[in-house]
Amino acid sequence: MQPFPINATTPITYPGPPPAASDIIVIGGGIIGVCTALFLARDGHSVTLLEKGRIAAEQSSRNWGWIRQQGRDPDEMPIMAEAQAIWRDLAGQTDVDIGLRQGGIAYLAQKPAQLAGYEDWLPHARANGADSKMLTAAEVTRLFPTLATPQIGALITPSDMRAEPWVAVPALAGIAAREGVQIIENCAVRALDIAAGRIAGVITEQGRIKSSQVVLAGGAWSALFLRNHGISMPQLSVRENVAATEPLPEVYAGAVSDGRVAFRRREDGGYTLAPPGAPELFVGPDAFRALPHFMTQLLADPFGQRLHPFAPKGFPDAWGTKRRWQPDAPSPFEAMRILDPAPNMAKIRRLLRDFSAMFPEFGPIKLKSAWAGMIDTMPDIVPVVDTVAALPGLTIGTGMSGHGFGIGPGMGRVLARLVTGEGAGHDLSRFRLARFSDGSPMILGPNV
Repeated sequence: MQPFPINATTPITYPGPPPAASDIIVIGGGIIGVCTALFLARDGHSVTLLEKGRIAAEQSSRNWGWIRQQGRDPDEMPIMAEAQAIWRDLAGQTDVDIGLRQGGIAYLAQKPAQLAGYEDWLPHARANGADSKMLTAAEVTRLFPTLATPQIGALITPSDMRAEPWVAVPALAGIAAREGVQIIENCAVRALDIAAGRIAGVITEQGRIKSSQVVLAGGAWSALFLRNHGISMPQLSVRENVAATEPLPEVYAGAVSDGRVAFRRREDGGYTLAPPGAPELFVGPDAFRALPHFMTQLLADPFGQRLHPFAPKGFPDAWGTKRRWQPDAPSPFEAMRILDPAPNMAKIRRLLRDFSAMFPEFGPIKLKSAWAGMIDTMPDIVPVVDTVAALPGLTIGTGMSGHGFGIGPGMGRVLARLVTGEGAGHDLSRFRLARFSDGSPMILGPNV
């Protein structure tokens, strides 16, 4: 079985060394950090992007590759509309084919409750210009003539797209580097450098870098990083499992979910498969701290998580992971350069069986590769995109809750505007950090 394309043996593309100073520093080399750095550079700033391991090595390359408007939280949809346009622009500026294709996304329904949920979401699509629509059972049959499991209808967004994550995000980093962003891999940021109550730079394993502005886009590591500075954010990370099949005949050019299997056509002729529900949570200290914030989500879907009592050594919420460290000593970010969870092979085997049952003409499905990723999730399943009032000069873009790949270019532009004070161009009140401390109720987005 093939290993995941980006791993600890992947050669370093951007070795550094880091500069002594930079107008703006971005922490984290996933899609949010890469796109933020790109748009800041295009605004004329000197930008340094610091990544503890490899660009896109964690969830930004391990996701399903869906670029979707469909089913999104309504507060994300204006940014997602902007992201769709940016994806098309950036795809033409890369030096490789990132697999950007408009194939549409379909959610199939076997139960009336599923259809009702889709119909409830449709007004959000119309309000934001998405071409989403409902399909009848007969229309689903025409679209998927070989589908063996009967459906009573579906929700489809023909304009939604797909791309190859482990190709796309490094390609976007290539654009950023060509436009002046200094990217340094294998360079963990241990701590913020704070002077007179505001940001003065960062302290890395390779030394201090002066800067008056820092963007934290650390994905699953963000809450741990902030806690060392006394900033509490109820972010957890959950494991999602993914399988890649060997090439198979095309049954749909885009992406589909039927409640048991989510699948996407890949450029190599195979399919990326994933279970659309029940992510796995490794219970650790942060899970107990964050429990009050997550109660609304747990009560709405009490069986929506699969719990494991211990995270592997070195994971952000493992019991043995340090919560406090000094900037002149090695940090947890150096101890684990790439968060590379082992996949749950029982789930992978079930995925293959379920996909084969959907399309019996495939016969037994041959597995090409399997992997897992840790999704940074928030209690209300929407991100934190905000400046930190208690620490001027710090901006946070994290907790994308599994929605980050598709919306990444749009969020990158929003974060760049926040840093430069231009105004985000969107209403970000739903994404403010203070919602977890000011008594605001946790409002869950549509469960589609």
